[in-house]
Amino acid sequence: GKLFTWGLGTSGQLGDGTAISRSSPVQIGSDSWSFIGAGGTHTSAIRSDGYLFTWGLGTSGQLGDGTTVSKSSPVQIGSSSWTAIQAGDLHSLAIRSGGTLFAWGVNTNGQLGDGTTTNKNSPVQIGSSSWIAVSSGQQHTLGIISDGTLFSWGRNHVGQLGD
Repeated sequence: GKLFTWGLGTSGQLGDGTAISRSSPVQIGSDSWSFIGAGGTHTSAIRSDGYLFTWGLGTSGQLGDGTTVSKSSPVQIGSSSWTAIQAGDLHSLAIRSGGTLFAWGVNTNGQLGDGTTTNKNSPVQIGSSSWIAVSSGQQHTLGIISDGTLFSWGRNHVGQLGD
């Protein structure tokens, strides 16, 4: 359950409290982690107790902490009971226990799935279905609900939505 990061760190996306790139793994805290999602310049992770944390570039609200400020160390988002996380290029998505889907960050192409193209700095609930999986691309998102139905939304300039 230990979390290690390395690579480009200029936006704080490694979570080690710096904006330095690392060519060797560096451990992030001493907590036990269960899930991680790496975006273009931000990172999201779920601790083993179900709490969600984000860090890195935050200028478009992609950290979900209600601000547009970048963070080089993990910041907690909401309360516990998160089960899955996905970090896109400048947006993030997460599923809570019970299957509720939340999204935040850049939404210029509708990639958050809330029916708008307005960026969100905090998690907003997406629909009322029971989601079991979610995946994000640069400007699009895919999700599966509990009956196995696949949904896609966001930018579709080269057919990435599959419709």
